[in-house]
Amino acid sequence: MLSGGKLSPGFAVRLNLMVDPAILIFALHRATATGGLPHAAWIAFAVGVWLVVGIALRHYDPSAYDRAAFDDAALVTVLVMGVSTLLETAHLLAPASVIVPAVPRFFLWAWPMLTATRLFFFRQLARREAPLDQVLILGTGPMARLTGEDVSKRGRQRVVGYLRFANEGAKDEDLLARLSFGPTAPRVIGSVEQIDRILRTTPVDEVYVAGRARWHADEMQAAIRICERLGIPFALPAYSFRLERARPVDGEAVSDGYLHYHSHAPQPGAFALKRMFDVVASSAALWLFTPLFILVALGIKLTSRGPLFFRQERVGLRGKRFNMLKFRSMVVDAEARKAHLAARNEQAGPVFKMRNDPRVTRIGRVIRKYSIDELPQLINVLRGDMSLVGPRPPVPSEVEKYEAWQRRRLSVRPGLTCIWQVSGRNQISFEEWMYLDMQYIDHWTLAGDFNLIFKTVPVVITGRGAS
Repeated sequence: MLSGGKLSPGFAVRLNLMVDPAILIFALHRATATGGLPHAAWIAFAVGVWLVVGIALRHYDPSAYDRAAFDDAALVTVLVMGVSTLLETAHLLAPASVIVPAVPRFFLWAWPMLTATRLFFFRQLARREAPLDQVLILGTGPMARLTGEDVSKRGRQRVVGYLRFANEGAKDEDLLARLSFGPTAPRVIGSVEQIDRILRTTPVDEVYVAGRARWHADEMQAAIRICERLGIPFALPAYSFRLERARPVDGEAVSDGYLHYHSHAPQPGAFALKRMFDVVASSAALWLFTPLFILVALGIKLTSRGPLFFRQERVGLRGKRFNMLKFRSMVVDAEARKAHLAARNEQAGPVFKMRNDPRVTRIGRVIRKYSIDELPQLINVLRGDMSLVGPRPPVPSEVEKYEAWQRRRLSVRPGLTCIWQVSGRNQISFEEWMYLDMQYIDHWTLAGDFNLIFKTVPVVITGRGAS
């Protein structure tokens, strides 16, 4: 379990999966006046629902412990309210002879206990597990070695590798190798000259430029330009370079000897409010649209064979991949058929779009026209893969064909809607689409997000621009 003061990866999750059901059983027992088999059956059912929904929303995903405290509190609240709604529904529908746990007493016991253990116990345990954030360090000299040690000690970051500067030789690399222990210790994975290729193929959360301006100024400046173009946050030693777009992140400067920069205006408070709105709005929308989900599910199952949902790998924030959910609107072998339809692609660039796509099912045409097929992505929003507003998440094959400036789309969390959706969608070119996304990133405000949501509603209702 313990190794060098660190917990084995997943330990907090496993413990959380044992403690949460125990708290739920206690709360449900306290909320019920009588015992017996019906009582035990209700408890088992409620705990089962909690675990299924919790796992679906990534409440027990190891990476979930790296979320903001508000996200954790909000998800616990959503799960407790979900079980409460289940109990209240059972209370209304069950015969008088069946005893159902009382919702107010259950909520009073469960919510504070589950929230407190998550925020003040399991998050602390998770910080002692294997780090998650991916850091790339430029340099192999003394500054790079000290930076690597410092990053590793913080406990929430992992050095994916080092890149050597032109005048750094085998001596620096040998010393770095001797000071790095274990088969998974970071190694020199290339030269600074190769940073563009490496950032395109490896998900990196931040680049530390651990060089000296006296010897490495040109290479450092070139690397900074590439980070700016790709939208990758970077950290510089506490002296500045000429910067075109990036701005320092408030509150993070100098504490570790580095100035931290993002390629868009850092607004930590506003981003926290954006995430808060995402969680609250997506939770409410999922409850509100439940009857519609049931009708669509019946329509899909009655009119075509295959699964209810279509899961597709997409590229999210910082190039990290996730499975995006949609109601299935096409035939089961749609992806296999796409190669035969490539000549009929009506969208320039790497994206495939065509009107009257023969792969679309009968009910698929309806749910695509009104964007109903996109509603399951509310689950992706709640899980933290996406936001309500942001550039649409691309598929990996599209990202491989991006020009450098287009990769900056990956510097923000992808969304359900953005400027593109309210500007004609499939009626505008790929190049215009990319520029609209850059405009969103460079001029982002919370008020702008609300404005885009309000503009999206009439577009969805009328089906304007959909294919």
